[in-house]
Amino acid sequence: MKVIIFGATGMIGQGVLRECLLDSEVERVLVMGRSSIGVMHEKLKEIVHKDFFDFSSIEEILSGCDACFFCLGVSSAGMKERDYTRVTYDLTMAAAAVLARISPGMTFIYVSGAGTDSSEHGRSMWARVKGRTENALLKMPLKAYMFRPGYIQPMHGIKSKTKLYSAAYAVVAPMYPLLRRLAPKYVTTTEQLGRAMICVAKRGAAKRVLESENINRCCDEAS
Repeated sequence: MKVIIFGATGMIGQGVLRECLLDSEVERVLVMGRSSIGVMHEKLKEIVHKDFFDFSSIEEILSGCDACFFCLGVSSAGMKERDYTRVTYDLTMAAAAVLARISPGMTFIYVSGAGTDSSEHGRSMWARVKGRTENALLKMPLKAYMFRPGYIQPMHGIKSKTKLYSAAYAVVAPMYPLLRRLAPKYVTTTEQLGRAMICVAKRGAAKRVLESENINRCCDEAS
């Protein structure tokens, strides 16, 4: 299986990349980013591309992949809806449109978030925009799946690029086993998330929208 990862420098993307490199059935990993991730591996190919709204110059490189794991995302804190829409909806659709055209039917897994608003009319701005993005992806000629994780615990030394978040994860880490026992439906890890994505890319899933509980179940099925 050949996969593309968008957002491999972020916490989720790092976890997905790790699991892809470890999985024997993933033969090639193409990482798309605006800067180098600084990782060397025999089955890893890295493409540094500055304009994520125009992929016309690299379409040939993107072709022939079986799945795309779209892990790009930004916090909506302090952003206006117009700006958040551009970096969430517009950017995602630019990538998905190219992939749908050159590799119709490929698996496209979009990392959204718990609380995403499929109606697109709720009070939460980020949830509306994420919902609009999900709805648009589900209408495209792709095998699209929406991952809506709740709390994600980073594993294996993976850290968030946001210092505040990274500090918070470090505080929660010793308590995570308890959190998992108390609220198993609402928590997952970077490892489980990555393994679940690979599992869905290989076998598909009964649902197109997967919450943390479904994500963890997919991971267990892959074991």
